[in-house]
Amino acid sequence: MPDAPYQRLSVEDRRLALRVAEDASGRRGFLLEKDIWVVATLDILFSAPFAAHLIFKGGTSLSKVWGAIRRFSEDVDITYDIRAFAPDLVAGAGEEALPPTRSQQKRWTRAIRARLGEWVRDQALPAVEDGLRLAGFYANVRAEGDGLYLRYEPLFEETDFVRPEVKVEFGARSTGEPHKVLPVVCDAAAFLPDLAFPETDPRTMLAERTFWEKATAVHVFCRQQRRRGERLSRHWHDLARLDEAGIVASALADRALAHSVARHKSMFFSENDARGQRIDYEAAVSGGLQLIPTGAALAELADDHAKMLADRMLLDEGEPFYALMERCAAIEARANAPGSLDR
Repeated sequence: MPDAPYQRLSVEDRRLALRVAEDASGRRGFLLEKDIWVVATLDILFSAPFAAHLIFKGGTSLSKVWGAIRRFSEDVDITYDIRAFAPDLVAGAGEEALPPTRSQQKRWTRAIRARLGEWVRDQALPAVEDGLRLAGFYANVRAEGDGLYLRYEPLFEETDFVRPEVKVEFGARSTGEPHKVLPVVCDAAAFLPDLAFPETDPRTMLAERTFWEKATAVHVFCRQQRRRGERLSRHWHDLARLDEAGIVASALADRALAHSVARHKSMFFSENDARGQRIDYEAAVSGGLQLIPTGAALAELADDHAKMLADRMLLDEGEPFYALMERCAAIEARANAPGSLDR
């Protein structure tokens, strides 16, 4: 049984412990350190009074829960089940809790954004601050809109690659279904058996739904032919790794789930393509999915991929860009094959 909580060690002993784990694992010490803060934050959130309504999702869940991707994912994405967060809005809205009209969607979105900011500030922030203090972790925690930011004092020299800050992004416009309760542990724990590290059992969105959310986001990029944000190529990397893990095959077989994601995105994440036409998510999951951009968008993605490799975002060496595109083109072909999904 572990003898001492990691966070109760002196600064020098914590640094030394992570150096040992670094040598044993091949993972950089500052990545192991940030991972501990991520798990500690998850543990506090999923031990809070509101934990029963939270669902862990996104890239970090693919890494920490499903073990499906091999890249460092540093942000935490959390959904607060809309049925519990805004019961007055979703009353009579059906199992998927979707607004009946686009005008109602706008009203729901305005109301939820306002409430979510208040909830993050008035409930999530103090719960995380108190939880960290009681556990022996010390960080500066601030709320900004629908996000929480935990800034900690790093044990290692700060880098441009990984900031000593955990970002938690909250949303409350979906049910988070389907999900499972599964364990999350710190990466360093396996290499330091004499120390106790944070661990938790969050309700986690199934990886099959995350695949469809990522695939439709990639589809939007391809249709818009323009870049949004940094390190976008991570999504293509994730699709390829999900395929290797067998999750894509399972997702493609789940017709109901694909159309559920399409309906949700059609209502809450309406987007126009490069010609100004509304993107049809239902068509995307019914034989019209595009995962490979063209022209300048493809060149931008290649440049982003090169930067991701240079920034050491991947825990493994990472494949060449053309090989990644070949993998995603194969996923696209399977998704669009006759009979793969309902037409």
